[in-house]
Amino acid sequence: MKEYRARIVDDILKDKLEAKGAVVIEGPKWCGKTTTALQVSNSTLRMDEPSKRDSNIEMADVAPHQLLLGNTPRLIDEWQIAPKLWDAIRYEIDTRGDEGQFILTGSAVPIESKEIKHSGTGRFSWMMMRPMSLYESGESTGEVSLGEIFNAPKKISGSNSLDINNLAFLIARGGWPRAIGMREKPALMQSYDYYDAVVKSDINRADGVNKNPERVKRLMKSFARNQGAQVPNTTFRDDIRINDVDSLSVDTVGSYINALKKIFVVEDMQAWNPNLRSKTAIRTSDTRYFVDPSIAVAALGIGPNDLCEDLTTMGLMFESLCVRDLRVYSEYHGGEVFHYRDKNGLECDTVIHLRNGKYGFAEIKLGGSKLIEEGVKNLKALKAKIDTDKMREPSFMMIVVGVGDYAYRREDGIYIVPIGCLRE
Repeated sequence: MKEYRARIVDDILKDKLEAKGAVVIEGPKWCGKTTTALQVSNSTLRMDEPSKRDSNIEMADVAPHQLLLGNTPRLIDEWQIAPKLWDAIRYEIDTRGDEGQFILTGSAVPIESKEIKHSGTGRFSWMMMRPMSLYESGESTGEVSLGEIFNAPKKISGSNSLDINNLAFLIARGGWPRAIGMREKPALMQSYDYYDAVVKSDINRADGVNKNPERVKRLMKSFARNQGAQVPNTTFRDDIRINDVDSLSVDTVGSYINALKKIFVVEDMQAWNPNLRSKTAIRTSDTRYFVDPSIAVAALGIGPNDLCEDLTTMGLMFESLCVRDLRVYSEYHGGEVFHYRDKNGLECDTVIHLRNGKYGFAEIKLGGSKLIEEGVKNLKALKAKIDTDKMREPSFMMIVVGVGDYAYRREDGIYIVPIGCLRE
């Protein structure tokens, strides 16, 4: 059995268990939810255990409290198989009157959500878990902390050992825990196996509706080509039906995308809406991303060598990798990652916004002085638009790069940080 690799969410989970009666860990399959929960749980119920699945579901209907007996915190794995457990857990939390009673893990929104009568407010806390960041998988040195960058240090330092070939492999392998430490060939197979599982069965679990596997493949391929873009469902529809003999509506495409969201394969990024000095219209469409860049690579049927030969595509996939990592790092600090774009075309890849109101800008560039200077220009232009009478100035401006030897602070105050040096 592999040794457990510490996750950034470990501390978040412990804090949430002290604050609420139950913690719900959500996220895609294979990202390590159950393994992480097992590190702190003292008893476990696996709802999908083949020999007990039917009896567990029946027990959830007739005597759910029996399933909840055990040392706490008690892990209820794949709880969504029996949504009625939700209200039973809520009642048990009220009866016991203690925090840290249950951990619920699941990789899909429950189909029969109508069976849930109580929202869980005051009893449940939610936590999103994603595939591993480069720091968690050991590929980032972690010499530069995102949390420290928010304090605008005068100097940072870090050495990056990742080159273009390393990055291509890490993008294609993804952050799937099972792939970490494997030889290259079996490691790369993990994302293809994940993709196949989504196409053949997992997407149908989201809403109980069987979907055309070929349409799912074409949708995911189109989604992969549009990583990091604000693309409407009509674009996906037009892209899919080029090779589709049957009629295809926008609503159908939307239902497929919603199913992918429910099983946490797709995680779009919301637009950031700041106070600006001028009345500039801000684009409010979500930006499209898979939860891990390796899914896009698998959907396109390519590998590390293909990425190295097509740096434009690799740049898009690298952006997806950085978004994944920035999301993991920012959530540790109670933050979210947004995207900015206005009607004049001014754009910022990511805006990291904390609950306390602090925020920072981060452009993502694969590498090269020309691309870095373009990013710097965008950052300064956006900063100049912020109405500082109505909101504070950004805490930092940063360029996250793939290829670059060092992390450092420029004379103009902008940080240059290789993704291979970054941590939470």
